[in-house]
Amino acid sequence: MHETIALPLAAWESFYVIVGSSAAALTGLQFVVIALIAEAGMRSTNREIAAFGTPTVVHFCAALLVSATLSAPWHTLSNAGLAIGATGVAGVIYAAIVIKRARRQEGYQPVFEDWLWHVVLPLCAYMALVVTAILLRRNPTPALFVIGASALLLLFIGIHNSWDTVTYLAVERLQPRKEHRGQSKGPPDAPAGPQNLPPP
Repeated sequence: MHETIALPLAAWESFYVIVGSSAAALTGLQFVVIALIAEAGMRSTNREIAAFGTPTVVHFCAALLVSATLSAPWHTLSNAGLAIGATGVAGVIYAAIVIKRARRQEGYQPVFEDWLWHVVLPLCAYMALVVTAILLRRNPTPALFVIGASALLLLFIGIHNSWDTVTYLAVERLQPRKEHRGQSKGPPDAPAGPQNLPPP
């Protein structure tokens, strides 16, 4: 009985080693992003970080958790499904919290791309985990493909959101410098003409 259950999960072992180790390593990327925010001296409050920074770490950790869950030596697929389902439910609840936090913060006005990558896609990934957790025991092969795709999607979401934050910081840091340079130059010199000649 144990061998027949281990068979479909064993085929995914290398996949979850790659996804899990990548998620664990890339979690450190978000620490670098937060350090850049502090170094840039940007005016960011806990609300902005809770709405856009912390969820990225959560998505990386969720991908790591899914990878670790399906790499564990389960005796029944239903137990694995319960663990995956619990992860999905927690993710859906957290996505709802992120929506509320994103609406309450006032430091940044989210655009469509922000709602897509910070809310819609994570919500789809977590809901897919909930649905496939129910179907895992009856149809393990397609369910495992959907779970794998969800874990990979969470990984890509984290990478995109980290990169998006870094590029935003780079642009915002350059803007004050350009404005400062423009102010230091002063008004351009007036062209020489009779009206601009020094008095005799």
